[in-house]
Amino acid sequence: MLRPDALQGRTIVVTGGGTGLGRSMSEAFLRLGANVVITSRKMEVLEKTAAELEASTGGKVLAVACDIRKYLEVEQLVTAAVAHFGTVDSLVNNAAGNFISPTERLSSKAFETIIDIVLMGSVNCTLAFGKHWIDKKERDKTVLNIVTTYAWTGSGYVLPSACAKAGVLALTRSLAVEWAKYGMRHNAIAPGPFPTKGAWTRLMPGEMMERFDLKKRVPLKRLGEHHELTDLASYLISPFSSYINGEVVTIDGGEWLQGAGQFSGLEAVEPGMWDAIEQMVRGVRGS
Repeated sequence: MLRPDALQGRTIVVTGGGTGLGRSMSEAFLRLGANVVITSRKMEVLEKTAAELEASTGGKVLAVACDIRKYLEVEQLVTAAVAHFGTVDSLVNNAAGNFISPTERLSSKAFETIIDIVLMGSVNCTLAFGKHWIDKKERDKTVLNIVTTYAWTGSGYVLPSACAKAGVLALTRSLAVEWAKYGMRHNAIAPGPFPTKGAWTRLMPGEMMERFDLKKRVPLKRLGEHHELTDLASYLISPFSSYINGEVVTIDGGEWLQGAGQFSGLEAVEPGMWDAIEQMVRGVRGS
C-alpha cells in the first residue's frame, strides 16, 4: 500500500512482537525501511523471531526481554532501544492476554492478570516512552494501541479483557488531546477476527473453533488476513497520517455493526422464507 521507503530510518517498538500480529506488524515495518525493537518476556522466542525477520527482510531488529507489567523493566527497554538505534519514533502497544470464561467463575487474580498485561502494560510503555520524548523535546512521535471492538460495547465471557481494552481506548483518546502539544499522536486499531496460533487456541480450544464459526458473524463472510491489518498499522504510524490523532479505526469486515444491529440476525432467514414473511407482514398491516 505504501511506497517501499515509507518508514525509512524510523525506529518502532512493538510489544508482543515475537509472535502473532506483533510479528506480522514488525515484518511489515521492516519491509518499509524501519528499524524494529521487539519485546516480550521470552527472550528465546524473541531472538528466533529477530533472526528470521532480519533474514527475510534485510532490516535491523533488536530483541529486548521485558515484562511490561513492571515499570522499571519498561524504562530499561527505552534505554536499550535508544542506545541501540539512537532514537525511537513509534510505540505499538500490541501485547495482550485473554481467555473465555463465565464471569462468575473468575477470581480477582484472573482480572489482575489480564488488566496488568493489557491496561497497565500499555500505560507503562506509553508513560515511559512519552516522558522520554517530552524530556528530550523530541517531536513527530506516534503511539498506536491495539484494542478491540468490544472496548466500547463490552462483551460477556471476556470481561477482564473488555475492561482492560476500554481503559486502553480511554488512554488513547485522552493523551491524543493532552500530549498533542508535545508533537505526539495517539491512535488505535480495533481488529475483528484475525487468527493467530497461540491466542486463538486459548480463546477457542478444541472443537469450539468449528462450532462457533466466526466467519458467520462477519458480513464479508471471512476472517481477516494479517497483511490487511499491517497495512493499516503501517499507515497510522507513518508520516502520511500526520493529521490523524485520537482516532480508533475498526477493521473487522463489519462484524461489530452486524452484531450491534437489533435485527441483523435475520440474515439466517432462508431466501425462500421471505415471501411468506412478507405475506404475514401484509396481513398484520391490514388487520
